[in-house]
Amino acid sequence: MSDEISLGVIGGSGLYQIESLSSVKTHEIDTPFGKPSSPIVTGQLAGKQVAFLARHGLGHVLSPSEVNYRANIFALKSLGVRRILSISACGSLREELKPGHIVVPDQLFDFTRGTRKRSFFEDGIVAHIGTADPFCEELSNEVYQALHEVGAIVHKGGTFIAIEGPRFSTRAESNVFRSLGMSIIGMTAAPEAFLAREAEISYAVMAHVTDYDVWHVNEEPVTVEMVVSTLNQNTQTAQKAVEVLLAHLPDEFDCPCQHALETAIITHPEKFNPLTKSRLNLLLGKYFKQ
Repeated sequence: MSDEISLGVIGGSGLYQIESLSSVKTHEIDTPFGKPSSPIVTGQLAGKQVAFLARHGLGHVLSPSEVNYRANIFALKSLGVRRILSISACGSLREELKPGHIVVPDQLFDFTRGTRKRSFFEDGIVAHIGTADPFCEELSNEVYQALHEVGAIVHKGGTFIAIEGPRFSTRAESNVFRSLGMSIIGMTAAPEAFLAREAEISYAVMAHVTDYDVWHVNEEPVTVEMVVSTLNQNTQTAQKAVEVLLAHLPDEFDCPCQHALETAIITHPEKFNPLTKSRLNLLLGKYFKQ
């Protein structure tokens, strides 16, 4: 078995560990952007190495706006992670996407309020990353197939709208999001997906539908109890799907996500801030020598 980490898993609300991991190691990592939400746990599953990070911290102590997304992605990158699966709770904005179902979205609408740190590139190095298709198509297809194989009711495609939170939507907001064609709603996919792209990591979401948000007149408005109850029922499905996904993931792979910075840096190299260049060497080292 290779020591290379085949998959990084970021667990959201309701998924704070992968119980079936063996040969477990815990990594306390510091990054130039601070500490990640939790120590990163690595171990073996389906004969491959996996890294797991609890997005909201151990015991769920961080709100969506408090998560240090940059540190989380940078820490996983520092361990050699090239693929990330985000496991997230979401609300449904479509009748056919029912609580208990799972969605693998293909689009993302960022409706957060701009207070989150959403790029690694600042302080003298500017990059304009391409995010027309914010989720990795190849990894998303693999995730969909794994969920299908374990018997989940899974939907392929759809637009994930990320809101600031931590509150749930008003009915007016929920109905506007529906009128705009959004499919599911959550609080953490942005800027996580964009940072993964900047780090040249393939990123996909396994979104667990826990409720109908607040728009559905025949259903109770979303509550924390509702979210946790549905997630508890889906935890085993998620863990089985991760195991199947790992069994199918090829050791050798290449996709456009892995080269996202190649044409994204606009700052002239001779104008790079040396301190910023050093801080970002993990991301830039393959293109610009120290």
